[in-house]
Amino acid sequence: MARVPRTLAVANQKGGVAKTTTVASLGAALAELGQRVLLVDLDPQACLTFSLGIDPEDLDKSIHHVLLGGVKSRDVLVETDEGPDVLPATIELATADVRLAAESGPEQLVRTALRPLRSAYDWILIDCPPTLGLLTVNGLSAATDVLIPLQCETLAHRGVGQLLDTIHDVQQLTNPGLQILGVLPTLYDGRTTHARAVLDTIAETYELTVLGPPIPKSIRFAEAPAIGQTILSTASRTAGADAYRKLAAGLL
Repeated sequence: MARVPRTLAVANQKGGVAKTTTVASLGAALAELGQRVLLVDLDPQACLTFSLGIDPEDLDKSIHHVLLGGVKSRDVLVETDEGPDVLPATIELATADVRLAAESGPEQLVRTALRPLRSAYDWILIDCPPTLGLLTVNGLSAATDVLIPLQCETLAHRGVGQLLDTIHDVQQLTNPGLQILGVLPTLYDGRTTHARAVLDTIAETYELTVLGPPIPKSIRFAEAPAIGQTILSTASRTAGADAYRKLAAGLL
């Protein structure tokens, strides 16, 4: 029987919560630990693709062409300097939700696309777009686990209930084995009692595991994508890089 890699959908329909940073940094940290890692960019903004040093405008083929154009996923793979491979995105994904709806079994297309690649990887990390549309449902349907990055501010967790409803629907309809790994606190400022209080509220309100350590707020995260690398390369000895390494070690 073919081995099944741990497939992590990183999802939150709210933008700006460090989803892409988490996929890229956690992927690099797992690769440092000797794991074979595939990153999947399902966001039409292609932020993950860009942050890994790949210009989406230079790509002839992307995950869009795998899902809707009959292209083989292995023909779209790009290797990165930091270890993980990536299935990149382009702006063409912006029309995918509408076009996916016309397909039969539209919520299973990502799972089908990943199937030929699974035996080559220990981990697959999926960067879901900041919506609860068909692309996110595809990411959840293909995953073994969901990781929810959450900014430690009061308004940030207003949408978590909706996301949990979507996850519940996916568990009922397309992916009964899907587990919620937990919430990852991001953009965390440990100096404020407000951030700490928000963290406690999340754990109580939604009865979700809070993963650690919290990812600290740092300008270093914004600087790294401009160089096409993650914070593990650009600011290796900072608290942010250390937090993602500890998260990766904890997952293993």
